This record gives sequence, C-alpha cells and structure tokens, in this order.
Amino acid sequence: MRILVTGAAGFVGYAVAARLVQQGHSVTGLTRSSGRALPAGVRRHVGDLLDPATLPPGEFDAVCHLAGLAQVRESRGDPLRYWQTNTGGLLTLLGWLPTVGADRLIIASTCAVYGEPTRQPIDETAPELPSNPYGASKLAADRAAADYAATGRVGATSLRACNIAGAVPGRPDDEPGRLVPRLLATALGRAPEFTVNGDGRVVRDYLHVADMAAAFTLALHACRPGRWHAYTVGSGRPTSIRDAIDAVERITGRSIARRHGPAADEPAELRADPTRISTELGWQPVSSSIDTIVRDAWSALDGVG
Repeated sequence: MRILVTGAAGFVGYAVAARLVQQGHSVTGLTRSSGRALPAGVRRHVGDLLDPATLPPGEFDAVCHLAGLAQVRESRGDPLRYWQTNTGGLLTLLGWLPTVGADRLIIASTCAVYGEPTRQPIDETAPELPSNPYGASKLAADRAAADYAATGRVGATSLRACNIAGAVPGRPDDEPGRLVPRLLATALGRAPEFTVNGDGRVVRDYLHVADMAAAFTLALHACRPGRWHAYTVGSGRPTSIRDAIDAVERITGRSIARRHGPAADEPAELRADPTRISTELGWQPVSSSIDTIVRDAWSALDGVG
C-alpha cells in the first residue's frame, strides 16, 4: 500500500514507519522540518497539518496519523494549542483524505480519553471522561473520525494507548519527562537523582513502542470503509515505580540515586485491558515486559557501552 505516516520523525511515528517499510509498503513520512532522521526507505515530505496547502499531492491508500501533542501537564497550561493541533490537525487530515484517494485512517489516540476510571483495568466500555485538555482534544478527534467513517468515505481506527516506552533501532525515547528516560538519565549521571512521589507503589501500564507499531499494522490491514473502531492498547501488566527502578538497576548494573517526595494527587492504578484488540486483530504485547522495555531503551542511548 501507499501510506502516509504523519509525525514520522517522532518516537512512535518512526517505529510505525520503519515497520511498514519492512512489510514492503511504500511509505511517505510527513514531518514539520527536515531536521530529524527518518527510517531507511521512507520518503520525506515537509508539511504541517495546520496548513492544508503543504500536505502532499498524489495518490495514497492509507494514513497512519501520529502527529500531535501529548503532554498532560502542558495541555493544562496551553489548552488552545492542544485543541488546534490534536483536533484541528485531524479535521484537516479528514478533509485531505478524499483528495488523494485514501480510504483507511489509523489514529494514535490515548487512554487519557477515559480519564481516571475507578474500575481497572481499562477496556473499551469505560466511560469517556477525559480529565485534561490533552485527553479531551484526542477524544474529539476520535469522534470526528467516527462520524466521518459513518459516511462510508473512509474506515478509521483509533488506537488508545497507555504509556509508550522502550525504543527501536535508530530512535531512542528522548522525551525527558517520561519515566524510563528519566531513570536512564539518572543511571548515566546526567541527572543527580530521581524523585519518587510517595512510596513508589503507583501502578501504570507500559507499552513497548514496537508493540504499538505492530498494532498499527494489524489495524491498517483490518480497516474497512464505513467503519470506526477503538481499541485500548496496553501490556495489561501492572508496573509500579519501584518495579521500574528495580528493572533499570538490574539492566544497567548501576544504582539509581533517589529521594522520596510527597505523594502526588493521582490514581493508584491505571492499566489497560487489551482483550478486544487481541481477540479481534490477533495482537499481543510480545515486547512489553518492563525488562525488555528498559533493555531496548538503554541500548538505544548514545554513550552507552
């Protein structure tokens, strides 16, 4: 297939584009600049979803949409930017699809659309109650895609992922605010210590970026015009902050300097139930153990070895 990957130079977009090339697809990567590398075999097109005139011409069969903003705390401070980028960008993309003949759209969404449900793990029946502008802007994008798919012009699938981590060859996770990069920076001495909120028993679900890329390719092949699907994508494994620290020390052989701060006002557990995507698409989180995530993230860093 001829596939456009938006956000192809990003952490997850890079992994998706690389996997699509490996499977023999013709892949174009949409990026906002020429500064970051793309996987071998991906053609670059510089453009911006907020400027429809810059989107690529030609013919495409499908789009994997991974461009967007994804920081909860930042979204609270600058909500308008999140609505413009995450919701507005998706609306632009929906209008562009018929001009190039594309009838399949796979969207990188988020479990943040469910907010902070008390029932765990989270599946697709959970109420959609986002608790921040990031989750709200992504939910609006999902609903727009669902409404457009109902016209029969396209098929669309929203992959609602948990905390994506790990690395694929050629692209480390360089977002300093995420847990694994913060821990590895401490292991390397690039940060003096790691702050643990409370006792470190808060549980989250960590998904290897390679497993997310696999979910994209499976969803792409199953997508059909006239239908919209949402899948909750996660490892299903409960991983505490303590578990992650132990894994980093075990994999790197280095001690993590830490201090304990006050407990944060946050849910004790947020974990995905991937039963539906496993049953319907045959997807499995084969690389999403915390040890594999840390090992791959560590191996991808410059200066390690």
